Amino acid sequence: MKTIDLMYQTMLAELGQRSLDAAWAADFPPDGRFTPVKVKERRYWYFDQSDGAGGRTRRYVGPADDPEISARVDNFKELKDDLRARRRMVSSLLREGGMIAADRMTGDIVEALASAGLFRLRAVLVGTVAFQTYAGVLGVRLPMASILTGDADIAQDYAISSEVEDTLPPILQILQTIDSTFRPVPHVSGSVASSAFATASGYRVEFLTPNRGSDDHIGQPAKMPALGGASADPLRFLDFLIRDPVRTILLHKSGVPVTVPDPSRYAIHKLIVASRRRNDGLSALKREKDIRQAELLFEALQQTRRVSDLALVYNEAWERGERWQAAIRAGAGMLSDESRDRLRDCLRTGAIDIGENVTMPF
Repeated sequence: MKTIDLMYQTMLAELGQRSLDAAWAADFPPDGRFTPVKVKERRYWYFDQSDGAGGRTRRYVGPADDPEISARVDNFKELKDDLRARRRMVSSLLREGGMIAADRMTGDIVEALASAGLFRLRAVLVGTVAFQTYAGVLGVRLPMASILTGDADIAQDYAISSEVEDTLPPILQILQTIDSTFRPVPHVSGSVASSAFATASGYRVEFLTPNRGSDDHIGQPAKMPALGGASADPLRFLDFLIRDPVRTILLHKSGVPVTVPDPSRYAIHKLIVASRRRNDGLSALKREKDIRQAELLFEALQQTRRVSDLALVYNEAWERGERWQAAIRAGAGMLSDESRDRLRDCLRTGAIDIGENVTMPF
């Protein structure tokens, strides 16, 4: 597995910081512009922005002679310049640095949700879209075949959604700004609540949450107060995946700041998920993808000397009990011989680093 040059890893870190700084300027997005308007011999600032339908919207900002307003306008000019610089950085990271871009649809959807406050409300991007970001997180080149997707999965803890006392704008409206054919997907339980939304072409956005308590909640959508009217499907093992997430950048346009699972947790979670999939049809194909992604992350974690991270989260999962242990064993049994040996080496070395014993799954 090839590593990404340190220069581009450093560039990605700088892009991440710049993108986070720019996210604070959500009131005045870089795709708009300040316009001075003279009214009765006095100048005022307005903010013009495309309405997405060929027209524009105009918002009043304030008097042009107000020092605070003038400072905002000056800062906006700096942000416009920074936007161009960030787009050049993204282009370099993709063209020369060997990193991976989100496809246009996925990038636009994640960007729209991020701008609406999704990650501010502590949601976590999961699934293959999150996996795409690990090239930058770990500094390695990942094969394209392992990252192709036609959906976006987003998780949020129920307690967080209930306690933040804030919410996104209506999810369906946000998604329809990207593709007007987005519609709620009827829930398999027959509930009127929707946890997934899909386009006419089949692109799917799904919301997930950790299962609370017994398995009684599984199969019924959970109401999520912070998700703009969307519910979420409760899943076992998801709390392990989204604990202690990391910030990174989805390489799309000028960079989209996102929150994703720790890559070590993602790898162990994929073993568990693979063990619970059926042996036929689409489920079998997803299982193959789960195992391939886990194998690639074990290789990357070994190569980048992050095996202590892997050993820590492995022990955390193993100590959750017999059902977790059985799932880990079953998933590990699906690995190739080479990947099984690699996982064994990672856990042995990681155990020494953290000063803990590790029970091998095979």
